[in-house]
Amino acid sequence: MTKSIGDIRYRPMVASDVGPVPEDCQGSREALLGRIEDLGGAAMLAFDGEQHVAQLQFRRYDPMCRSAKGIWQPDYWGDFGEHAPELPEASVNIFCYHVGQLSAGEERSPDYQGRGIGLALLDHFLDWAASREFAGVVAKFTPTDRGVMGFMGGQPATAYTARGFEVVSSWVDQQLSTAVVERKIVPADSDPEVVARVGVCVKPLES
Repeated sequence: MTKSIGDIRYRPMVASDVGPVPEDCQGSREALLGRIEDLGGAAMLAFDGEQHVAQLQFRRYDPMCRSAKGIWQPDYWGDFGEHAPELPEASVNIFCYHVGQLSAGEERSPDYQGRGIGLALLDHFLDWAASREFAGVVAKFTPTDRGVMGFMGGQPATAYTARGFEVVSSWVDQQLSTAVVERKIVPADSDPEVVARVGVCVKPLES
């Protein structure tokens, strides 16, 4: 059944949500609870009634964050390598979007996809981050190809620049280029510049 996004509610993930809502990509429960205590939240959640339908995860920005497995590990979203920007300590890093996630696992409901929930999660997160007096937000943007966006669980640069972010660096991710071809997400002759260019964008937050 198709759902109405008019009934979608958004709020940050707090300690009482640990257990009832999906925790995929959040790491250990101990780390998740520590993140909530540190930041006041670990994700922006979306609910249709009482049903969890999406979340946008975030962490404190760490310029030394590295992903041992590249795109196959959640730390990928915080791994900017040599492109890591210099930001105040009180900055947060957007990680992955799980739009259409009704329960733990990789399955996503199409009822909640392509309806603006991901961007609404971003908007609610930015409002929340500003209210918490964080100094800034950093995000890794994805290519614009919708199949690649869905595979990665991210947003393109335009989603961020429309909200006051500045693109500070970009590069072709060779691991991503190989993966999306091998998984037949894009044709084998796709231009890596189109299907695998990712980058960093930042947004200062005014208190």
